[in-house]
Amino acid sequence: MKMTAQEYARRVQKAGPHSPLLADCLWAFCVGGGICLLGEGLRQLFLRQGADAETAGTLTSCTLILLSAVLTTLGWYQKLAAKAGAGSLVPITGFANAVVSAAIEFKAEGRVPGTGAKMFLIAGPVIVYGTLAAVVYGAVLWLLGASAL
Repeated sequence: MKMTAQEYARRVQKAGPHSPLLADCLWAFCVGGGICLLGEGLRQLFLRQGADAETAGTLTSCTLILLSAVLTTLGWYQKLAAKAGAGSLVPITGFANAVVSAAIEFKAEGRVPGTGAKMFLIAGPVIVYGTLAAVVYGAVLWLLGASAL
C-alpha cells in the first residue's frame, strides 16, 4: 500500500493522542518551579537554624537528593515525572532519580554486580566529566597564575 506524505500525516494525527502543548509546558514549568521553591524553602530553614550560606546550600542539596531517592524507591517520582515531564528533571532531583532508578532496575542481578555496578551507568559519565573538568579548570588557573608571577 502506497500513501502520500499528507495521507500518512493525517493518519498519524488521527491515531495519535492529542497533546496540549501549552498546558504541558505550563505544568512542567510549575512542577519544576515547585521543586526549586521547595529547595529555597529548605535553604531558608537551614539558614534560620544557624547554618552559614555554604552549609545551608549543601544541606539543601543533600535533602533534595534524599527526597528524590526516597520518592523514586517508593515509585512516586516516576508518577510525578509521567505527569510533569521535563519539569521533574530539575538537575539535582532528576539526577538522583536516574541513579536510584538504575540501581532498583538491576536489583535482581545482586547487590554488587547489579545494584552497585548498574547505578554508575548514569552517574559514571557525570562523575568522570566533573572530575576531568575540575582538573582542566585547575590546570588552566595554575598556568594563568604561574605566568602572572
